[in-house]
Amino acid sequence: MNANTVNTNDIFNTKVSDIRWLNSNRGPNSIDEKKLKEQEKQMKKKLAKREQRLMEKDLPVYDPSKPPEIIVNQMPVNSSDQKTKDLIIENFDIHYGGKCILMNADLTLSFGRRYGLIGKNGVGKSTLLRAIAWRELQYPEHLTVFNVEQEIQGDDTLAIDSVLECDKVRTELLKEEKEILHKLESKTDDESKLSSRLKQIYQKLEEIESDTAETRASTILSGLGFSQEEQKLPTKAFSGGWRMRLSLAQALFSRPDVLLLDEPTNMLDFPAVVWLENYIKHELRSTLCVVSHDRAFLDNVTTDIIHLHNYTLESYRGNFTTFAATKNERRRNQIREYEAQLQYRQHLQAFIDRWRYNAKRAPQAQSKLKILEKLPPLQRLGENERLVYFKFGEPERVTPPIMQMEDVSFGYVPEKIILEHVTFDLQMDSKIAIVGPNGSGKTTLINLLLGENKPNSGIVRSNGRLKIGHFNQFHVDQLDLNMTCVQLLASKFPGQTEEEYRRQLGRFGITGQTGLQVIGTLSGGQKSRVVFTMIAMSHPHVLILDEPSNHLDMDTIDALTLSLKDFNGGILVVSHDEKFLDAVCNEVWVCSNKKLTRFTGDDSSNTGIVKQYKESLNIEYI
Repeated sequence: MNANTVNTNDIFNTKVSDIRWLNSNRGPNSIDEKKLKEQEKQMKKKLAKREQRLMEKDLPVYDPSKPPEIIVNQMPVNSSDQKTKDLIIENFDIHYGGKCILMNADLTLSFGRRYGLIGKNGVGKSTLLRAIAWRELQYPEHLTVFNVEQEIQGDDTLAIDSVLECDKVRTELLKEEKEILHKLESKTDDESKLSSRLKQIYQKLEEIESDTAETRASTILSGLGFSQEEQKLPTKAFSGGWRMRLSLAQALFSRPDVLLLDEPTNMLDFPAVVWLENYIKHELRSTLCVVSHDRAFLDNVTTDIIHLHNYTLESYRGNFTTFAATKNERRRNQIREYEAQLQYRQHLQAFIDRWRYNAKRAPQAQSKLKILEKLPPLQRLGENERLVYFKFGEPERVTPPIMQMEDVSFGYVPEKIILEHVTFDLQMDSKIAIVGPNGSGKTTLINLLLGENKPNSGIVRSNGRLKIGHFNQFHVDQLDLNMTCVQLLASKFPGQTEEEYRRQLGRFGITGQTGLQVIGTLSGGQKSRVVFTMIAMSHPHVLILDEPSNHLDMDTIDALTLSLKDFNGGILVVSHDEKFLDAVCNEVWVCSNKKLTRFTGDDSSNTGIVKQYKESLNIEYI
């Protein structure tokens, strides 16, 4: 095992105890019992302090019919230093939709460093970014912050102009320049004053490198996948995903003091991810705080990790791999300290129990009792997040051929072919990753295999008994939001008991009362789990998964990874998550330039084949 690999068994196999348990076998002693009860009472108060804060009388009652508010409680900000570009927010609380997100938290983002913000789905990572961007949290006014949260509005503005116009200073200077030049031509104002002002404008434009702005904007757009022709199209011509890329381009171009990114790789293909990694490392002049589930991306771009859990923020130096190793070691140290303290208390208690009624040793026993009573309450180990397990079941065997494409060509219109002369074979033991630029035909390939598209030429074959488990975001978005999870399964797979439906949901981490919740109240990750449950209940021979890790937290991705590694059927995955693909797949097929070709890589290399493909792209940031 790699030294940096986190062993979850080491982390989660811990002892949890309290004072009452520690002293449960002691003999009667009125003074002793009274002191211990008081000590336990104080400990419980301390442990419950956070929960009590939730009951603050000024906290509004959550009304599901209204959009949730971000409620912030914060110490006053000292903004005397007008030069610092560090973002420091101390001693603050955040509540959202009636739920506590953070309590007594501190956040420091030092200028120029790149932070990865991680935590389970639903703990409030995106809420924290919004609270910063919307200035619900207070910090010095001179700091500029850009949060890439939603796609830009589509209108007649050209793509490249939408990026250029986000530089408000440059836009206003150019506008004023145009007005002054018009006045000078008409000779209606004081020419000397206008000329003086025009000189100032030119000086400021030079300072902000205005003459290189269009080249810089075009470079950013090209890196994010926009061709030169597409850069001249109006923004309304692009889909939501591409308008999100435009929003990201605006953020990179505007060079804010603090750049906030929420799952930026969800909207990008492999070439764009590689370009963004290089741009962030070599060109970005801002402080970065990024939420991402993509561990390879975090490893490649971050200098620090901030872990949001248990209503607080914990900071770690280094990238995600360093964080995982450090967190594991920190947990082990906590366990050792806890067990040492517990052993010391048990030693004292054993001495007291043995000698308290012995006339000669009673004074010593009383002394030990005083020592025990003066010890601070034994701090419980922080609760570990519950592990999630998925299970797709054992598929029945079917005879070949499973799924085949022979010399297939396809286009929605004859004059615009998307794929041509594709030959491809998926077997029961296949573990295949499909990669390539957005728009290259990956989803079209899946639809051909599923029979949803018919080839213009060539043959697509599949076994008549074949059951396919297909996952994509459309399936998640089309769930009936007014049904409970159990009701949905009953409508799709009738004839089983409620207990059986709940058991099936439990195999994918939908446990307890969650299975009885209306689907509209579930998070994106939980909805994905419901779809995975339906796939498992269909007993598939083959899994075809289109971006399955989007919207999942890291623990859920780990569970999905393990379940796919254990699955004995065929697997085809479209994804840009490098570590996920390298863990699941042993073949990489590249969809590009209307072709589907296998990437062979170097079998003797210790590097995963997907990482080898990514490195082979050799994409520069300029």
